[in-house]
Amino acid sequence: MITVTGEAQLEAWRSRALPPVERLAGGIWSVPVPIPQSPLRYTLSYLIPGDDGLVVVDPGWDSAEGWAALHAGLSAAGATTGDVRGVVVTHVHSDHHGLSKRLQDLGAWVAMHPAERDALHPGGSPADWLRAHHVPEDEIAALAGTIGQHRLSEPAQPDVLLQDGDPIPLAGRTVTTVWTPGHTPGHICLLEPAAGVLLTGDHLLPRISPNIGLQRPGSSPLESFLESLDRVAKHDELEAFPAHEYRFRGIAARSRQLREHHEARCDEIVATVAALGAPTIWTLAASLTWSRPWAEIGPMRVGAVAETMAHVRYLADRGALHWSGETVSPASSTS
Repeated sequence: MITVTGEAQLEAWRSRALPPVERLAGGIWSVPVPIPQSPLRYTLSYLIPGDDGLVVVDPGWDSAEGWAALHAGLSAAGATTGDVRGVVVTHVHSDHHGLSKRLQDLGAWVAMHPAERDALHPGGSPADWLRAHHVPEDEIAALAGTIGQHRLSEPAQPDVLLQDGDPIPLAGRTVTTVWTPGHTPGHICLLEPAAGVLLTGDHLLPRISPNIGLQRPGSSPLESFLESLDRVAKHDELEAFPAHEYRFRGIAARSRQLREHHEARCDEIVATVAALGAPTIWTLAASLTWSRPWAEIGPMRVGAVAETMAHVRYLADRGALHWSGETVSPASSTS
């Protein structure tokens, strides 16, 4: 069972308002940083104090409003940007990594997993990626420009690379890196048993499932994500500090829910492929159920295609489907 511990955050979520800045277990501070024109509304940035300053985890979207919100959070914690020794990003999406550059320019180091460093400047043409998934040309014209539109033009490059099990360099605290690939190749969570918390980034959220899309040739992000769920489920005694929505307990239960969600999606995909015969990824994605009707998804069709491909890759690797590189077909049709 999941128990909401961030009650003020939940109330703010329900009322579509920013939650308060809060001092939490272990002296960690939660600071909401707004995301412009996004249904996620805000990123929960965390301030972790040490003996000689503090570390900011996921400083949030780079905007004047976001910068002001981070300053307000630091002030509530009795600190300023001059007290920030470093920044740790759970992953390099703009709603997490955006303000890192401002803090780095003021003297803070920036840390991330090596796979996130490699993702800062992805190669390849968005139009070619869409074309490879048989997206119609009229859709490509509309969707290609949305891929990477929020990508940072000059993102902060890492000064520190964190591998699985590495401590973050903060005197007086023992905060350990837990590599949780899936949502992105180098996503990390941060573990501090002494405070009784696990900072989960986007890997584990209380209400929504993070997008798990095919990220690079030969990868299987869904397989990685499911394995990562098993890793964090072992820390069920800890309170989850997510990057969006609200804090909660029940890490193992939430991990099970997400696994069941993806198992159900896999079952739906196998059944839909059987009904369609040999669909392209685009046709298959358009035939699945989403949170809104396909015609209303708009630019999120890119994420839908990527997530469909991730599930097809996972199922094909297990012999449940056949992926020709062009179409998807039932496994039995290839025997």
